[in-house]
Order: sequence, then C-alpha cells, then structure tokens
Amino acid sequence: MKPYRHVNNLWDDKKAAALDPVGRLVYRSNLLGSDQRITNTGGGNTSSKITERDPLTGQPVEVLWVKGSGGDLRTSTRENFSSLYQSKLLGLQPLYAARTDKGLKSRAEDDMVGMFPHTTFNLNPRAPSIDTPLHSFLPGRHVDHMHPNAVIAVAATADCERLTREIFGGRMAYVPWMRPGFELGLAMQEIAHAQPDVRAIMMGQHGFISWDDDDKECYTATLGFIEEAAEYIEAKYQAKGGDNAAFGGAKHRSLEPGARRAVLAAILPWLRGKVSSERRLIGTVQDDEKTLRFVNSSDAARLAELGTSCPDHFLRTKIKPLYVAWDPQSGDTASLRAAIFKGIEGYRADYAAYYAKCRRPDSPAMRDPNPTVVLIPGIGMVTWGKDKSESRVTAEFYTCAIEVMRGAEAIDRYIALPQQEAFDIEYWLLEEAKLRRMPPEKELARQVAIVVGAGSGIGRETALRLVREGTHVVCVDLNEGAAQSTAKEITDKHGLGIGVGGSGISSCGPALGLAANVTDRSSIRAMLDQVALAYGGFDHICVTAGIFVPSDTTGHIPDEKWAATFAINVTGSYLVADEAAKTWSDQGLKGSLVLTTSANAAVAKKGSLAYDTSKAAANHLVRELAIELAPLVRVNGVAPATVVQGSAMFPRDRVIGSLAKYKIPYRDDEPTESLVSKLAQFYADRTLTRSPITPADQAEAYFLLVSGRLSKTTGQIITVDGGLHEAFLR
Repeated sequence: MKPYRHVNNLWDDKKAAALDPVGRLVYRSNLLGSDQRITNTGGGNTSSKITERDPLTGQPVEVLWVKGSGGDLRTSTRENFSSLYQSKLLGLQPLYAARTDKGLKSRAEDDMVGMFPHTTFNLNPRAPSIDTPLHSFLPGRHVDHMHPNAVIAVAATADCERLTREIFGGRMAYVPWMRPGFELGLAMQEIAHAQPDVRAIMMGQHGFISWDDDDKECYTATLGFIEEAAEYIEAKYQAKGGDNAAFGGAKHRSLEPGARRAVLAAILPWLRGKVSSERRLIGTVQDDEKTLRFVNSSDAARLAELGTSCPDHFLRTKIKPLYVAWDPQSGDTASLRAAIFKGIEGYRADYAAYYAKCRRPDSPAMRDPNPTVVLIPGIGMVTWGKDKSESRVTAEFYTCAIEVMRGAEAIDRYIALPQQEAFDIEYWLLEEAKLRRMPPEKELARQVAIVVGAGSGIGRETALRLVREGTHVVCVDLNEGAAQSTAKEITDKHGLGIGVGGSGISSCGPALGLAANVTDRSSIRAMLDQVALAYGGFDHICVTAGIFVPSDTTGHIPDEKWAATFAINVTGSYLVADEAAKTWSDQGLKGSLVLTTSANAAVAKKGSLAYDTSKAAANHLVRELAIELAPLVRVNGVAPATVVQGSAMFPRDRVIGSLAKYKIPYRDDEPTESLVSKLAQFYADRTLTRSPITPADQAEAYFLLVSGRLSKTTGQIITVDGGLHEAFLR
C-alpha cells in the first residue's frame, strides 16, 4: 500500500481486537480526532450500527451509536455517544415527509430533532446531534463524517462537482450544500441507493462522509480519500509556484519576532478593550509561518472579506474576520491603532447590516457585533473568545480556513457559504435554545487576575481561590519555579482546555506562571507585557508579595534591611500599580487592585519596627492609589494578622525563634508541622475567635475585593486577623 504523506494511519489491530463494538467506535473516533488534518476540534462525527439486546423484549435489535451533540472526537468516551433504535429513526421518515408536504421544511427539520429522544435505546442520556440522519440513512454499518482541510478545499471551490469526479472518479458522489439534517440525510440515502458502488459523498462547502461495513476499512478509506485530495491539491499548488505564489504572492513583510511581540504588547490591551465593548473577551496570538504567509499576501483582504465556507468554521470565527489595512513596515503603533479602530467600526456596521438583511421574523436578537478574528499584516492573527480555550479554538478554526482557501485557490476559485445560509446556521433557533440551556457563567468568567507572590502562602491560596470562580490566573513570583508550580497545580486540576492554537506563551491555559521582581520596574513591565501576549490584557492584580526582617538582638535593623523592607512592602506595590495603570488606562475596562498590608500596621510592638512601619505606609498607599486610579480601578487592601501555616515568611528557624521568644515549650527534633501548629495556636489564642488564621482565610478576602460583590468599595482595608482588639480602628 502506498504510504500516506498527509495523514497518519494509527490503527492497531491488537488494540482494536481487545475492544467491544462500542469500544471500537470510540477507538476509531479518537484516532480520527487526534489529527487536525482530518477534523477540527469539536467537529466531525462517527457512528456504528451495532446489534444489541433490547432491555424490554430481550430480542436483538439494531442500534445506531453516534457521537452525540457537543464533545470532541479526540477525547470522546463511550458517554459521548448517543444510542438510538435504528428502526425508529427510519420510522421518522414518513413523519418528516408528511410535514414537508405542507411546505414547512424548515420547521419540520427542527421538529425532527425534537423527535430523536423518542428513539433512544436503553435510556442513554446523551443528546443526539443534528447529523444523526446522515449516519442512520446511509447503508454502511460504520460511517465517518469528517472536516479535513484538503477535502473542504475541494468542497469550497466554484467547480466542486467536476473536481470531485476528477479527483475521486466514481467512488465519491456529490451533493450540493444543505444544512445537516433530515433533508441532507434523505438526499444521501437516495445517492447511495442509486449508486451502489459509491462509498463517500462530497458535501458542498462542508466536508465529506464515507462508509463501510467493516470499521477498519471505513477508517482507512476515510484516510485514503483525504490523502487523494491533499495529493491533488499539492501537485496543483506546486505547479502554480508553491509558497512563493500562495494567495497571489507577498504584499507585506513580517516584522522580526521581537518587533512583533513589542507591537502586540503595546496594542493588545487596547484592542481587548475595543472588542470587549459588550462582554469581556480573552485573546490568543498566532504568528506562525503559515498565518503570516496569509496575512502578508496580496489576496488576504479579498479572501478575508469572503468569510469561511465550512459551517463548523464560521460558528466560531463569525461570518468573516477583520482584516486590518496597515503597512507593517511603518512600524508605527499609532497608525496601527487608527487602522484597527476604523476597521472595528466598519466591522460592526457590516455585521449589523448582515443581521438586518438576513434575519427571519423569529430570529434571536443580534449577537455581539465585534470581530473574533483580527488579521494584521506583518504581525499575525489575534483571536478572541469567552475564555482562553475558546480563543485558541477560534485560532485553530481560522487556521483551518486559511488552509482551505490555500487549497481551493490552488485548484480553482474559493467561494464562501451564501450569507443567508450562514445566518440561518448562526442564528438557528435550536442552537439558540442550546445556548440558553447552558449553565450561567462563573462569577469571574472572562477575566484575568495577576497574583504577585503566588508561589506560596497567601498568594498561592488566592490564585487557587480565584480560579474556582472562572478567572484566568497569572501566578507571579520572584521564584519562577514556585510560580509555575502553582500554575501547574491549577492546570492539573482544571485542565488546559481544548484547542492548540497560539505559539509560545500564547498557548497557555487558565493559568500561567511568570517571574517578576517587584522592586524592578522593567521586570514588572516585562511581566505585564507577557500577560498581554498570553491573554490580551488583565483585569485585576493582587499583590501578596512581602518580606519580614526582624530586629536584631540589640533591637535594631541594618540600614540595608530597612531599605529592602520598604522596597518590597511599599515601593514594590507602588511600582506594580504604576505600571499596571498604563495598561488599565489603555484597555479602558474596569478593574481592581488589592494590596497586602497587615494588622501590624495599626499595632505598635517591639521587634518588627521596619515591617510594621512599612505596612502602615502600605495602608496609606492604598488610599492614595484609590484616588489616583479612580474611577477605572478600585484599590483596596487586605490586612492579615500573623499567618503561620503555609506561609513562606515563617521558615522553621523563625518559628523556633518565635516559640523561644514566647516561652512556648518545644523540642529541637520536633517536626516542623508540629512547631508551626503550636505557634499558630498561640497566635490564635490571642484573638477573639480563638482559631488559627490560614492563607485560605485571607484568600477569601482577596476574592471578595476582586469580585463585584464589593463593587462600591475602594480605598479600604479589610482586616482578617481573627479579632485582634489591639488593631481595632481608633
């Protein structure tokens, strides 16, 4: 057999033989979904018709197992597949025919989706997808419906039907664009009956579907059709000049990587503010070679305006991207901002006109008119979504669209889906109903919080607390390893999300670990720029970093340690605020800053002169910054009392020193955990609540101040000290 060049045959007979029929379907699906050249994230569908025993009659029945609504082939498990009585699905055909005879085709399509649950086998709760009729009505026992770039490139050409015959001969039939559903399933059924030698159908402007009675043969046939399409395209592509001539040749040159990053860091928060006019969005940057080849090309503006062809693409990328008319060789960010601003204004107007032109009497209200894909010559692509995962998937999908356009233009002329068809999918009432059934977003969804000092103690707990509310968390620490450890702890628990778009730092998930020195303004700026490249900007900052240097045995503290204490506990917070203020102002979205002070700021005591006075200064810094950053940013402080457990400020030697100072009995060989517990309880016994104070207690205060629950609170200090009456306001 000729080796594959454009796909990989991953089938393992030994693994497949150990699986039951449904397990083999899951296995086949995972193999197909693992290669984005075969299908995109969340796209494609697979099925198998399997003989099962009816739980009511005990008789054998044919059951269609088909990937259900939602989910991703690469990660799908048995639970992601619907199981439906095949005979009952076929029995819906007369019902559909009766309704369409009355001229209610669109309504009948929606009604049939509502009938699918009545065909469920064995109470399987997984909702069937709209593709179900395609799988049920075709004769093969195993069916693959994929969205490969190479095949969609053929499907998205003006002369698709002829090219299908030329590339595949009589082994693949052709059906013009139809929205997936009963009508398309019946059309495919008719083709299969009329052309019994056909084993695949090209779906105009969509993808293709193939089938066989053997699951391995179905898998390899699917790969073979993709390989043939890719081989045909590449031969034509090279004959036309290859990469040098792609998309009409280069019109612009890319900026060097460092220059690209600098421009992006300068404009991304501002751009995020502009595209977040209705709801906050999270960004992903993609500037790989293929993306740059497209955005720099002569044909980029023309092709971008056409929009995407495959419905799976434009559901995430919208009807079209925003192409920014800018000359990168100018290197002028002011002119780039002006071009983007003009482009966004025009994009919103175009989207409103598209909605007004295509809307139906019962269409849902117009959705956010801002672009989700922004193409910038010399720079690359910036995509936007409700979270990092969605923006990465959006980048992946437009990358697929670029490959589709490349292939289509190499063999013919690229065409996009007609606007009305695109609108009817984007604003499909069943899709709207699905959106309404989704659980409400978490309290801090769509937001980015930077936690400085997240490597341990209160900072670590604050990062863990915020991410539970849907925040994207940037874990920052002087110790980069500690910051990355906290970020890994978050992603290990919450996952990286789906999608693989982006390059470098932009490929992060819901958490990111970075290093920064709060006493170094340039280090802070570099960190904030990295956050912009990763997420497009940020909303909140919690500064939990601090230092405690006790007085020596004579009651004094060396000058350099006094300076270091103020540099970290006071000046560091100011520098973070001052640098962040530039980004907040650029972005134009409301945010919050929470600094860490201390109950010691209000209580004078012996042995902590530098620390206590620095925290008193931090208290007033909160008030000053609240005035300086109003009304865009709220500034508050959290004042912990002594937090021993989990605090990096209490290493074993300091714990022992404190135990000795307060004449608390201990043994030199006593475990650190025991020593910490003794000291924590001693401090707790001095409070009104008599309970040790933990980092988690402090994290709750940071969460409250970051959230909208205290949205009218600024310039205040929340004390979390267990009730130290010495620190009562006076």
